[in-house]
Amino acid sequence: MPGPHGTGMTDLGDFENFDPDGDGDAEAASDAEAVPDADAAASEASRKEEETTDSPADEAFETAEVTPVGRDVGIGTLSAREGLVVSEDPEETRLRSYITVGNRSAVRVGSYLVGDYPDGERLFCRIVALEYAQEFEADDATEIHARRAMRRGEVDEQDYKFMASLEPVAVLYRDGDDLKRRMTDRVPKPETVVRQATDAGEIKTGLKIPDDGVFLGHLAVGGEKVRTAAEPPTIDYRLKDDYGSGDPLVFRHTLVAGGTGSGKTHATKNVLRQYLAEERDYPVEDGRTVRPAVVQFDPQDEYAQMHDDNPLLEPEFARRCEAEGVAYGGHDDTVAFVPKVGSATYAADHHRAEQVEFTVPFSMVRENMWLVAGGGLNDNQYAGLRELLHRFFRSHGDEATYQQFQTYLDDPGLREELDEDGVVHEATFDAIKRRVRGFGNVFDRDARPITEQVSRLVRPGGLTVVPTYHINDSRAATTVVLAVASLLVDQKLSNDPTYDRIKETPVVLGMDEAHNFLTDADSVQARQVIGKFSEAAKQGRKERLGLFLVTQDPQDIADPIFKQVNTTVVLNLGDEDAIKAVNIPSNLEGKVPYMEKGQMVVYSPDNSDPVELVGLSRCLTRHGRD
Repeated sequence: MPGPHGTGMTDLGDFENFDPDGDGDAEAASDAEAVPDADAAASEASRKEEETTDSPADEAFETAEVTPVGRDVGIGTLSAREGLVVSEDPEETRLRSYITVGNRSAVRVGSYLVGDYPDGERLFCRIVALEYAQEFEADDATEIHARRAMRRGEVDEQDYKFMASLEPVAVLYRDGDDLKRRMTDRVPKPETVVRQATDAGEIKTGLKIPDDGVFLGHLAVGGEKVRTAAEPPTIDYRLKDDYGSGDPLVFRHTLVAGGTGSGKTHATKNVLRQYLAEERDYPVEDGRTVRPAVVQFDPQDEYAQMHDDNPLLEPEFARRCEAEGVAYGGHDDTVAFVPKVGSATYAADHHRAEQVEFTVPFSMVRENMWLVAGGGLNDNQYAGLRELLHRFFRSHGDEATYQQFQTYLDDPGLREELDEDGVVHEATFDAIKRRVRGFGNVFDRDARPITEQVSRLVRPGGLTVVPTYHINDSRAATTVVLAVASLLVDQKLSNDPTYDRIKETPVVLGMDEAHNFLTDADSVQARQVIGKFSEAAKQGRKERLGLFLVTQDPQDIADPIFKQVNTTVVLNLGDEDAIKAVNIPSNLEGKVPYMEKGQMVVYSPDNSDPVELVGLSRCLTRHGRD
């Protein structure tokens, strides 16, 4: 049948000879390979000839060296994608920075950054959050993404944006040659370059840290010291210690809180050593400058070691201390004032400090009647005790003893007389008599009274340690501590002091395990103690009396005293109530349970912004028992 074009042939081209069995195709293919098209063969030969004559077989594509113009400065730029907002309301403030890939491993929550305004002012800020955000619209929570990442073993960070949320701290500006700070009152421009704060002047100004004062430690973020480009590369943190910008903070009181093993005694020794430095002195009313006396109550017998050098303090460490103006080494003028209580003996083979025994004379009870009140007297009984003591001292004089007072109370005629006169009921009299017994091991022991050794107790530039570790009776130990502490406080607050040495000498009154002595309780004795020390805390600035309280249970410190503390140093604490009690900002509060030994948070509103520190790795004096 003719085809569509009027011929007898099909118009199927190569398929005209189609072989359904496949043999024809094989033959055709074989023939095509054996006899190539002449034009194609010529073209291939020409191409091979050109490759042979014009270029070597292994020649690669030509490359060009490209050098980027300029160099990267900083770690990223501010992004306006979600808005840039500086507001009086912190909740409305929005500052976010994009962090470039190469800088992401170097930033931490809490790190300090600086961004420049066009006119030369600088924004000092802190990282409060870090976030990975997707660069592209893709779901990476899939089996394919996960398994690819598991096999590759690394993340392609360029697929993600790394964003830092910033909290503005202050605006830094120049006033002549001085760098100053003010509240954040202007918004930075989009794409402002942010850099890590590495200039000591910027950091100290931004955080309001004084250049001079009592050394506490080095500024840190996440337990790592902040490094600068200066030498030394660390940022020293100091407490204001002169009258140039307010009262020295030592007289605004200090609390050191930390759990067992947190390093609070180590840290306390290092701070007290600075108050004992030769150059440390304070002006007094008569125009002189006087070095402070440190009196430390020591329930664990650790502070008398401050007399001795630390044998583990290396020469290189000592040179660094000298370079930073940190006093170190044993303090020669250290005396252990050992209370004579009952038959207790004090062994001191762990330090070489001088030892002086003393006793508490019963005459001190005349001004502090609560010393023999114990914890069991109610208000009515305490009023009766006051009446009995007044009558006793009027008849026996200031030299009267505790034993004489016991004999006085054994007089049945006195009991009957007071009951008949309606002064002290006989049942109340009997209760008082029971409660005041048991102090015979405290008062009037075979040692020189503390009131006769005031000039040795309080020495300008001297450290006096009152150990109580050897006293097994807790009530006796508490009575001794409160008696000596009250002697110092009473003389400081008195307008007509008996001992001018105490009145005229700046005193740092240190109390370890302060929660045992200054607890908020319902007893008469506790209320009297709290009232006395609260007044002392209020008058501390005027009288140059500083309380230095050390405790692992800050929640037990009486609130009227706690409220007067200006500087709080917090080391590791595991108890939730204790952490809440120290009242530090929430961003630092969460770090406290995870801090390693020597790490600390310092909250001192009149000195600086709240900061994290790392204390010295070595104790500046001897510490620990071999």
